[in-house]
Amino acid sequence: MDNKYLLPRVDFGSDLVATLFEIERLRSAIGGGTTPRATYVELHRLFDTVMSVVSARIEGNHTTVYEALDGVDKTRSGSSEEGIREITNIVEAMRFIDDLDAAQPLTHSLIRELHRLTVTDLRREGDANPGSYREVEVAIADSEHVPPSWVTIHSEMGALLDFANAERPPHEHMLQTAIAHHRFVWIHPFRNGNGRVSRLFTYAMLRRTVFATRGYSALNPTAVFGNDRTAYINALEAADDLGEDGTTTWITFFANGIRDDLDRLIRLQDQTYVIDELVGPAITSLARDGLATTNETAVLETVLRLGTVKAGDLEPMLPGDPSRRSRAIKSLLDRGFLVHAEEGPRFYRLALAGGPLAPRLIRRLDALGYLPKMLSADRP
Repeated sequence: MDNKYLLPRVDFGSDLVATLFEIERLRSAIGGGTTPRATYVELHRLFDTVMSVVSARIEGNHTTVYEALDGVDKTRSGSSEEGIREITNIVEAMRFIDDLDAAQPLTHSLIRELHRLTVTDLRREGDANPGSYREVEVAIADSEHVPPSWVTIHSEMGALLDFANAERPPHEHMLQTAIAHHRFVWIHPFRNGNGRVSRLFTYAMLRRTVFATRGYSALNPTAVFGNDRTAYINALEAADDLGEDGTTTWITFFANGIRDDLDRLIRLQDQTYVIDELVGPAITSLARDGLATTNETAVLETVLRLGTVKAGDLEPMLPGDPSRRSRAIKSLLDRGFLVHAEEGPRFYRLALAGGPLAPRLIRRLDALGYLPKMLSADRP
């Protein structure tokens, strides 16, 4: 094996080992809990937007998370605003990953497709050859690291993919994923977009390892990348010499962030917590601000409790004949409070990733400590 992919020797009494044990304890609880899957799916989609803003912010995009919530759908319908377009691209790349079979190996074609999705239709943050490895030598601004020559990129990426796809015991997954993330950035396989694609690549790896077979439990690692951009860059650069000490420094930083995210994730699996602390207060604020009637608020609270509903489930809150109830439901759909559920067009779930509830949820997430520090100063 290439020496750059050897796992470092870790002292059993180190802080890193303690963190790895804590990650394993938390990982055992993933996929359980009482939160309805429909609610969790919507929270997952909301976190996609949050992480997309984080990834773009690291690269200098100053779009706020609230602007992103408002602008992603507009971009899909034709807006050319570059900051929003960059975030929309990352969101769509994440949704692309979510649709993949997590058990399938990571490939060159997948990496290139993630790059194409990430940089398409961008000027300042785009690439002249979307979806293609670079064929020029490059330098990294404000870094002493010189990436390998473009003529070695395919073989370098091949070695990285071999390492990323290798079957390893669970206690080595964090080391494997952290090293793969750094080595991707170290190789710098594209002319532009390497940071954004490296974070998508890491998300794809986490779905195959830490979150294996857990589906929508795989929230993006916002704490790793978004709490302190300078600390993130410094930890990456510490490993640029490929030495054991620097690599261990980076792995420790990465593992601490994953532990923090997993701890928050477990709380979102508790339906009582989601109702009392997160979504319930957001629904209450709709009524307070005059955006929903008393009956509509009761409908949204019922959907929150059940996860997925059909029209008949809402009869106590929407009395009258079925046609009247259908009109009331259509109004909630049209105004962005509900969306159609996966079960079919006559099933509904709360719209948490967009619409009037989304910015209120972002404010609640910030209050509860879920937003990374780089977003906590954003204002609606």
